[in-house]
Amino acid sequence: MKPPKDAGLRENCEVFLVAIVVALGVRTYFLQPFTIPTGSMFPTLNGIIGVKTDEPPPNIVTRIAHFAWHGRTYVNVVAKTDDVITDIREVKSLPFLNTKFGFMSRTEIVGKRSSYVVDCPLDTLMRDVIRPVREFKAGDVIARGYYNTGDHVFVDKMSYHFRKPKGGEVFVFNTQKIQTNENKGKPDNWPSQFYIKRLVGTPGDTLQIKQPELFVNGKRAEGHGFDRVMSLKDGYRGYCNGFQFASFKYLLKPEDTLTLGTAEYFAMGDNSYHSSDSRDWGTVPQQNIMGRGVFVYWPFTPHFGLIR
Repeated sequence: MKPPKDAGLRENCEVFLVAIVVALGVRTYFLQPFTIPTGSMFPTLNGIIGVKTDEPPPNIVTRIAHFAWHGRTYVNVVAKTDDVITDIREVKSLPFLNTKFGFMSRTEIVGKRSSYVVDCPLDTLMRDVIRPVREFKAGDVIARGYYNTGDHVFVDKMSYHFRKPKGGEVFVFNTQKIQTNENKGKPDNWPSQFYIKRLVGTPGDTLQIKQPELFVNGKRAEGHGFDRVMSLKDGYRGYCNGFQFASFKYLLKPEDTLTLGTAEYFAMGDNSYHSSDSRDWGTVPQQNIMGRGVFVYWPFTPHFGLIR
């Protein structure tokens, strides 16, 4: 038979489309990548971490190597003229992308005479990198330092179809109908975020926090993840009550207890002193649970590997 016109192009398109379908299937039903945006799970998982420096960035080869290995991006903004900063705002390169996790998120520093676009998320720039003053002379450093991207993890979306979530696991869930800071005062159909926390309580459990220890059903929580958080070593500080946070509602005092109802789960960050979690906005419904965090695949820091 006579081969059809453009047979090679058609074959390549078919292979390409099949690859896309397979990739989407894997992402939807098996493994989905996520980026850790905040430090609520530190030091188990890193969010976006910024560091202010006095030295200018290294040469281009070193910067490329640091990005490939550490996920590190350097920031160096120097005033072109004498200027006064009037505004600092987020710039979305592609409006249809969610910049919550830092992807394609840049910041514009606006002055009376010049403006500067920086490849750095707004909150990281403001918190960690930019200089505190707003009036500069030509040649002055406005912002200098670097930030490391949050840990990139694979989430197992299959396991929980065959078994129930277990206490101590790191899990991912959406915030639909949960009154997190982003959702307060919003309708139930408001777009949700994805959170990653440690699962500290399952349906029927009674929880209690006596700093720095967590108790489940009257016993000190058991398991590698809990033991590590309560070890008070290697950056871990244990679990804390929520009395120091104005908005927190649950387990505020050592004598407080909470018993979980049917299909309710309690989530807490390993960085308990700096985590908005179920102590603040309540339990996670079973239908919100997406899967289990299983593997840090980038950057190649000490966190690379299985999540425990």
